[in-house]
Amino acid sequence: MNDLKTCIEENKHLINKHLDEYLEIRYPDIIWESMRYTVLLDGKRLRPLLVLETVKACGGKIENAIPTACAIEMLHAQSLIHDDLPCMDNDDLRRGKLTNHKVFGEAIATLAGDALLSFAPQVIIQKTPTAVKNEIILKILEEFLITAGALSLIGGQVVDIQSENKKIDKETLNYIHSHKTGDLIRFSTRAGAIFAEAPENIVKVFDEFGRLIGYAFQIADDILDIISSADELGKTTGKDEKSQKSTYPKLYGLENSITEVKNLCKQAKNVLINNNIATPVLIQLTENIMIKSEKDKK
Repeated sequence: MNDLKTCIEENKHLINKHLDEYLEIRYPDIIWESMRYTVLLDGKRLRPLLVLETVKACGGKIENAIPTACAIEMLHAQSLIHDDLPCMDNDDLRRGKLTNHKVFGEAIATLAGDALLSFAPQVIIQKTPTAVKNEIILKILEEFLITAGALSLIGGQVVDIQSENKKIDKETLNYIHSHKTGDLIRFSTRAGAIFAEAPENIVKVFDEFGRLIGYAFQIADDILDIISSADELGKTTGKDEKSQKSTYPKLYGLENSITEVKNLCKQAKNVLINNNIATPVLIQLTENIMIKSEKDKK
């Protein structure tokens, strides 16, 4: 676990340094302050970490992928800002701090999310080193925009909202989890392989790895919403039950959810091991999701 902690801290420092640079305050100050507020809240930077560690696992240069890793964190922050709005999940806490709209008001928070969504692709275009082939940048931009849109992240959010107070089937739950949360994690691992110019079969390996841990991560998050306190989780707990959201624990129970997280993580590890790309940090990261679920069980 020490390797994972060290890697997380090193990558957090690197990513935060570049995020701070990219999001320098400009006029009008308040919108940039609002954008920076949520993006720079303390967190593990899981998605950028996956980008950089996948690049390393494939033998690529991490500096080529740093702008995209930061853009992915901006997209993630955008989704959090909008998720927390009163018209969506109506939450007051995010990573232990007041949510964006509680600090800047609903109008500025909404616009900050919009601004991050449009600014992130600019970062990819303007900040990616010129040594990176244009076709790679174009591929990354295409996948970024698909992931951010109605076919992926937004689609998952919509079905999540529509499924409140309803009994849904497994296919609908899979759609919500895979798109609302999983696809951004999946894109993170794909992006790393693409920047490293890995062959298509290896890109597919990391696509599958990202799919599995993305789903496991969402179920683990649903478990934490039931088990943890607000201090531990950094956000309001019990929200899923109050909003009558459709979650894995609600459909299958807590014990089955813990078992499913373990199964998904084992599959993810095997995907890497069976293809001889079992990097220690990615393996430890996957095991960390399992360990968290086991702690939740206790």
